[in-house]
Amino acid sequence: MIRDKESKGVILLTHDPSVVEALSGNPHYSDFVIETHTDISDIFSISDNLKSPVLLLADFEIILKSGLQNLKRLKMSKGIKSLILVADTTNSEHLLNLEAGSVDDVFFKPINPDLFRLHIEPYGGIDLSETRSLAKVEPYIQRLKPYIIFRSREMKQVLVNLPRIAQSDQTVLISGETGTGKELVARAVHTLSPRVDGTFVGVNCGAIPDSLFEGELFGFEKGAFTGATKTHRGKIEVANGGTLFLDEIGDMPLTLQVKLLRVLEEGILYRLGGEQPIRVDVRIIAATRRDLSKAVEEGLFRDDLYYRLNVLRIHLPPLRERKDDIPLLSLYFLHRALKETGYGHPFPSLSPGTIDMLQRLPWKGNVRELRNLLTRVAIFLDERKNTVLPTDILPHLDEASLREIISNGRPHTVPGVFIPIGTPLRDAEDILINETLRYTGGNKTKASRILGIGLRTLRRKTNKK
Repeated sequence: MIRDKESKGVILLTHDPSVVEALSGNPHYSDFVIETHTDISDIFSISDNLKSPVLLLADFEIILKSGLQNLKRLKMSKGIKSLILVADTTNSEHLLNLEAGSVDDVFFKPINPDLFRLHIEPYGGIDLSETRSLAKVEPYIQRLKPYIIFRSREMKQVLVNLPRIAQSDQTVLISGETGTGKELVARAVHTLSPRVDGTFVGVNCGAIPDSLFEGELFGFEKGAFTGATKTHRGKIEVANGGTLFLDEIGDMPLTLQVKLLRVLEEGILYRLGGEQPIRVDVRIIAATRRDLSKAVEEGLFRDDLYYRLNVLRIHLPPLRERKDDIPLLSLYFLHRALKETGYGHPFPSLSPGTIDMLQRLPWKGNVRELRNLLTRVAIFLDERKNTVLPTDILPHLDEASLREIISNGRPHTVPGVFIPIGTPLRDAEDILINETLRYTGGNKTKASRILGIGLRTLRRKTNKK
């Protein structure tokens, strides 16, 4: 038993077989002694008699049933080195009521064994705390800082040719969802290019009314229209000798697309109300969240302009497809926001449980949404914090995001179900329901959530048997 050994030990306090399976059945944990209990009184009876301090992973449901006051008692036990909770998002409201310092971290089910191991590895003599400080992650940023922060293989594949693209003077088309950092990449291309001493001018094509678009982009002469009391240089002229970034190029009116094509092909433009051609030397980088090839097919975008823009292509993946970047980005945004707020203490790190939770979120707003979340966290963060826990993040999440923490975490530990081809649909449904109930330890509420059906529906289906 764990109390009789001097070893790297983990005690599990849980009824949930999925938690036990994730760790005890994991070959990466073969060098740890793992002992499972379902009664909190067992932990109290053995914790003070352990030869080596252990890590306790406690199911929050058991803690709630026994009383939150037991957390303090567990934390003070000399045999417990770290106290970590594993919880369901249905308990998130109770997590917000935990006293500061009562736990060392929180993981949501299904538990991520790889990130949980970060709490155990120091027992083996590997101190990972420094790897979660900004000083350690700084080398990963240097190549393109402050434009692009990345560590993931996905982003490295995207950006490996960025220096070559920058050195060319060809047009660039950047595609990607809203918030993926298209303007940051455009600025990086400009900075790494021979045009770095020129002006970088950004234009959001989706934010300019059609009636003002031509004058804003191409400029206008005095008297060109009512209110034109003086000559105005457009964005293209302002960017002469530098780079013009046209964000959301797909929103540019069709009537002006041919004029932009002339700039690209001939290097000349005409101001609104003007008759004299104006020669310009400008590199154009365009960006879009839309599928421009589809817009061409639908007659919403000129094909000749599309082909002229689509010379060099960069596609930025959404944040949910580059999860390895989330810890680095989160730490960067947190520390930057803390610095702006005048935070008077050493910057905190992110706990493994926090990293796990952040990696499970859908990030429909991508990097911009992550930045905004960490900014909110920084504003309300207690200055005594050494580590940011999930309980510091939860108050700033909406209910839909909480649901995603469970659904996006499911692939880590949920076992597969084998249903042979030819199995009748009714039998296949029975197999799926039975295996899901086995996975949840008979908890029908959790099973219904995983299956995506109502609790009443699940009860009706199981009562038929």
